[in-house]
Amino acid sequence: MATKIRLQRGGHKGHPVYRIVVADVRAPRDGGFIEKLGTYDPNTNPATILLNFDRALRWIQVGAQPTDTARTILSKKGVMLMNHLLGGVKKGAFDEAEAKKRFEAWVAGKEKEDAAVIAKSADEKKKTLKAALDAEKKVSDARKTAREEAEAVAKAEAEAAQAPAEEATEETPAEETPAEEAPAQETPVEETPAE
Repeated sequence: MATKIRLQRGGHKGHPVYRIVVADVRAPRDGGFIEKLGTYDPNTNPATILLNFDRALRWIQVGAQPTDTARTILSKKGVMLMNHLLGGVKKGAFDEAEAKKRFEAWVAGKEKEDAAVIAKSADEKKKTLKAALDAEKKVSDARKTAREEAEAVAKAEAEAAQAPAEEATEETPAEETPAEEAPAQETPVEETPAE
């Protein structure tokens, strides 16, 4: 029976999460599998990979063929490197202690790279949030300034409207209206003789 190490899709629409499984080559993508080796979540930065290292290495050693994506994931976790180093031990190129030493050095470098990626991602997120906050403060300040200007204009208009009303009330008693007015004179209407 030919086996493959491949991904089995899960999650929901627009948010895939994959299982890393060992399956028969004839089985459908989301069908039955022999063993689940781990999970892969590409939605995080960096992608989250949970893997049973020993079982994945065992399946590689007995001949399970990983798909391209699964090979990349296994390489990121060091399974392919460890398989290569153990092949060197079998051939007598170096002993198992040397293989372990080389693998640990690789893991230390990989952890440093991952920490740098996480720190860079966190810095970019902080910068984005700071830029958004600054933009929001500018908008808020502009609104506050516009509101203050509108209040000042309204206050000035209210004072201007109140001032003529006060002047009119002060002038009214000072002006005296004539008590008696002369009757209006009527203008005689000329009648034309009718013919």
